[in-house]
Amino acid sequence: MQGEKKVLYSAVQPTNNLTIGNYIGAVRNFVALQNEYDCIYAIANMHAITVRQNPAELRKNTLSLLALYIACGIDPQKCVLYLQSHVPAHAELAWVLNTFTYVGEMERMTQFKDKSAKHADNINMGLMDYPVLMAADILLYQTDVVPVGVDQRQHLEITRDIAIRFNNAYSPTFTVPEGVYTKVGAKINDLLDPSKKMSKSAENVNGAVFLSDDRDTIMRKFKRAVTDSEAAVRYDPENKPGVSNLLSIYSAFTGRDIPQCESAFAGCGYGQFKEAVGEAVADKLAPIQAEQAKLLADKEYLNGVLKNGAEAAARRAGRTLAKVYKKIGFYQL
Repeated sequence: MQGEKKVLYSAVQPTNNLTIGNYIGAVRNFVALQNEYDCIYAIANMHAITVRQNPAELRKNTLSLLALYIACGIDPQKCVLYLQSHVPAHAELAWVLNTFTYVGEMERMTQFKDKSAKHADNINMGLMDYPVLMAADILLYQTDVVPVGVDQRQHLEITRDIAIRFNNAYSPTFTVPEGVYTKVGAKINDLLDPSKKMSKSAENVNGAVFLSDDRDTIMRKFKRAVTDSEAAVRYDPENKPGVSNLLSIYSAFTGRDIPQCESAFAGCGYGQFKEAVGEAVADKLAPIQAEQAKLLADKEYLNGVLKNGAEAAARRAGRTLAKVYKKIGFYQL
């Protein structure tokens, strides 16, 4: 597998619940990508602790995310699926890359500024150094492509800068990764405030639909979704952001394009429209939730997946780290 396909790397933090926006914009794409690329998927628990976590919840969320990935169709036989902290090379390479990264670059990172404002009582070095660890994640595996959303472009650019800086100093060592940007229209917005992206850390949970929500909760949230006073189901993000957001969700969960969705609801009232969107989402999530619950009941299987994933990831990461250590002059036995 390795060498025949381009290497693709992606990591998701095991914090909070994933939303349907995360599913549409990321997880669903991961399933499709595993047939096209040599995929390496990490559960990024080292990144998660830049913000204080409840230890028991972090452990629980880690297994929950692993089970969710597999339930959605990510196949551990087709990709490398592992837990970041199980591969020490991530932290080891991050330390080396710190010496090729400038403080001013880290201070200018938009996400660092945003998170510092949100967590003013805990502006720690890990929060600032987050992009360097992310660079280590990506560069360890000689990654060719990284799927990124708009909010992660800056981090990918600094990864590329660090890789080029190291390569220029010591001869080609790292593959300089390219971004695979999510398609326009993949962004799902908050149900109560469609001017904002749907977030797993939303202040009002009624604006976000989580992959763990039961059918009744899903239906209730969609019934409360903001629309407008025009009473026409039409895709017009500028003038009808709420309705357009619901159409995007319905399109994503049914596989129909937007014009087909508009036709299906021509002459419908908003109540009927919102109910149909809720039903489409609940119908799609029900089998995923059932499979996730089944997997979580088999901890031995999940531990086996993590063990195999860690071994496969460590083999690849070790080759890169050994090369880096040799080039920078670390004496090796």
